[in-house]
Amino acid sequence: MNAFKSNIYKYLGGTCQYLIPLYQRTYSWEKEQCARLWSDIVNLHKTHREGHFVGSIVRIDEDSAAGSTLAMIIDGQQRLTTLTLLLIALRDYAASHADCGVNPNKITDTLLLNQYETGDARYKLLLTQSDRDALIKKIESAPVPETLKSRVLDNYGFFAGQIAKLEITPADLYDAIGKLQIVDIVLDRQYDDPQAIFESLNSTGMDLKDSDLIRNHLLMGLDSTTQSDVYNNIWRPTELLFDYEHQSELLDNFFRDYLTMKLGRIPKKIDVYKEFRAYHGGSGMTIRDLCQDIYTFAKHYTNMYFVRSSDTVLKSLYGDMKAIRMEVAYPFLLKVHDDCDKGLITIEELREIVRLCVSYVLRRAVCDIPTNSLNKTFATMKNDIKPENYLNSVKAFFILLDSYKEFPNDERFISTFLTRDIYNMNRCRYIIGRLENWDNKSVVSLDNLTIEHIIPQNPHLSPDWIAALGSNWSEIQKKYLHTVGNLTLTAYNSEMSDSPFLDKLDMAGGFRESALRLNKFVVMQSTWGEQQVNERATQLGEVAKKAWPFPALSDAELAPYRNQDETAPQYTLESYQYLNAFNRMLFEKLNTRILNLGTFVKREFKKMYIAYKADTNFVDIVIQSSRLRLAVNMKFSDVVDPKGICKDTTGVGRWGNGDVEVFLVSLDQLDDVMEIIEQAFRLQDVE
Repeated sequence: MNAFKSNIYKYLGGTCQYLIPLYQRTYSWEKEQCARLWSDIVNLHKTHREGHFVGSIVRIDEDSAAGSTLAMIIDGQQRLTTLTLLLIALRDYAASHADCGVNPNKITDTLLLNQYETGDARYKLLLTQSDRDALIKKIESAPVPETLKSRVLDNYGFFAGQIAKLEITPADLYDAIGKLQIVDIVLDRQYDDPQAIFESLNSTGMDLKDSDLIRNHLLMGLDSTTQSDVYNNIWRPTELLFDYEHQSELLDNFFRDYLTMKLGRIPKKIDVYKEFRAYHGGSGMTIRDLCQDIYTFAKHYTNMYFVRSSDTVLKSLYGDMKAIRMEVAYPFLLKVHDDCDKGLITIEELREIVRLCVSYVLRRAVCDIPTNSLNKTFATMKNDIKPENYLNSVKAFFILLDSYKEFPNDERFISTFLTRDIYNMNRCRYIIGRLENWDNKSVVSLDNLTIEHIIPQNPHLSPDWIAALGSNWSEIQKKYLHTVGNLTLTAYNSEMSDSPFLDKLDMAGGFRESALRLNKFVVMQSTWGEQQVNERATQLGEVAKKAWPFPALSDAELAPYRNQDETAPQYTLESYQYLNAFNRMLFEKLNTRILNLGTFVKREFKKMYIAYKADTNFVDIVIQSSRLRLAVNMKFSDVVDPKGICKDTTGVGRWGNGDVEVFLVSLDQLDDVMEIIEQAFRLQDVE
């Protein structure tokens, strides 16, 4: 490895051509980074400093057949590309302002082109294929197609705009650019490991995304022919599946979900690249096969995310997923889609599984069940699939979920759905629209429709509305205003406003003119009040049960999936031998405190102890004659015990889970004991 002090004019001024390898990420600097560079250059000029260090550029040199030098850029392409764009923008300004003091031909001939070369060899800097065309067109001052998108074009436009403001004269700008200092690092291919150096230079993660590191890991070690083939035919098509504007972010999300699906657990965000390398090492797949596998799953991922499918039913379901933001289910659904491709399930079964996932997420949202466990539920769900009875095993998994993971059944879902504030849910528009379009062969476009309250929102209702609602009109309005029975869709929200019900029925664009199925019950009414809201809500509730169904299995079909424990003897508090009035009192006080830790805390009476669990058991209580013995599920070395009430039971046989033992002898100790229990509770993985 050799390092040399240089500047951009010296660096670009020779006959070397700088190539960005295929394994490098695309040009990714955004306006923020360009604005910072611009500010540094302007300040450099205004403060009359002799130089400003902008970083290092790491390369490996190769001799071309013609004898000129080819340099593969290992690190620094963002800076080099950005400075090149700045020079192009300055050149273009000078070309149209002959008296600005800058020679545009000098920039082109010495800093942008190798004059005596032909083809791609003419260009001092040659980017990866996705950005190459954009840069060449700017160098050549050629027309740019409107369909071509690249940050090369975006950042060229930024610099062109800054130069035109004349905050600094073009001549001063040219001089200031020449004062930018770089360190030119040349690696020795025989002694230096480019990949190790690349990862070391980017170990902070400040510049590179996980997807960049993964691409580098997969492609850097291939020979040039294989690298070009894999990049052009597999990797680049994978990248093109993702949206240009947010490509890196979406790719990073995809790789985390891809690993979750493969591993059956969720890798930490900071460990995605490390986990990917470990997965690759243990997968036994060649790099080509792994890239092909990634491409296959990326197609499923982007189809769901961007609502793309030739199957109209799936496309509609993807729209539902998008509307309720259920990316949390992607790891599981990636596997299900792949299993459908492999013939393990039919397209009809795939649709039903996706529909059940939508129902699960939506029903939980309506019932206001915390969502922080959903990621783990979907991450581990594949472990419960029985290939020989695929669909039923998925249904059984959903049905048997309990505690904070439960799939609300029809009774719980509808009782909440009819009475809760739907209007202020962030999924309100989706819910109302789905009720309109469920099982509707002529799908209604919602683009020009807004949510309408039949009973108006205005707390100062008109005399007509007060008369319709009765003497307790204010309470009725407050109780039913935002419930599903009082909500519909209209294109005439502002016209309807606070109008009386009969006016809303018959006005131009009113309910009678509406073809919406949501309004079929409404237009049959001559007045609108508590009774009508409840009747309509009940009708819509029946639609909701079908639009977001609960999985259906008979007892016989469900039986093979039940835990054997469910058929074991059932215990109650009265089952414990040493229960008496004193320890019952202690238990009831402690039991209340533990259950109040969260709605998802579940209590189970076991043969020898009472278990409390969130994700797993966090405390178990053994009833003893004059006290309660608690097994707290955490390592003794981790417990914070300022009052010394805990005992280390590591390796000691005791009923219950965990290495911490504590006793509750009197109510005076209750707060101290709860502090220990809460430590174990906070360790539960319900995030």
